[in-house]
Amino acid sequence: MPNRLSKEKSPYLLQHANNPVDWFPWGEEAFQKATSEDKPIFLSIGYATCHWCHVMERESFEDEEVAGLLNHYFVSIKVDREERPDVDHIYMTICQALRGSGGWPLSVFLTPDRKPFFAGSYFPKSARMGMPGFTDMILQLAHLWENQRAKIIQAGEEITRAVQPKKPQAAGGAAFTLSVLESAYEQLRKAFDKRWGGFGQAPKFPTPHHLTFLLRWHRRNPGSEALAMVEKTT
Repeated sequence: MPNRLSKEKSPYLLQHANNPVDWFPWGEEAFQKATSEDKPIFLSIGYATCHWCHVMERESFEDEEVAGLLNHYFVSIKVDREERPDVDHIYMTICQALRGSGGWPLSVFLTPDRKPFFAGSYFPKSARMGMPGFTDMILQLAHLWENQRAKIIQAGEEITRAVQPKKPQAAGGAAFTLSVLESAYEQLRKAFDKRWGGFGQAPKFPTPHHLTFLLRWHRRNPGSEALAMVEKTT
């Protein structure tokens, strides 16, 4: 039978209406269920033309085994980033802060009160090519929720505080020191894939803000590797 997404208007959500995953749209019904059943939330964000979103759906969300685990241990919410860019922005910021990169599908695990304790992007059903398997991840996080909940709740609180908007600096204060900019450059240099370009491991997603920063850094430091990283990536 179709799940709750069959009543939605978003083309992306409707694509998942026949998944065996018991999807909820973003809203109070899902949050109340998570609270009343004392279950964490699995939040999946994507969009209709996203390649890796379709891959993860085919491998995991259409799979009866994976769906059974999600339905048993979590309340699952599916969000269209083009319909709810506000929700996407919040949790993509968290993913980038935790992992140094982000992309879609965005996969986030939350406490019932919507505080994130784990985030990532695409995960294959079973571990491969250095990526953890989604099935194993579900079981491990469910085990942590049952047996080490205090640590998960503490992590959620700390992550939430870390990404809260900071108070604006007083007028005339420097937004960034040179040491901060240099640290950002070094982090990108270490994450750079010298063989294929881009940053981090596959799957990779466009990060134009990284390239813009590197071009500005090259202008300041023409002897650095910044320009070569941009050219290799593009």
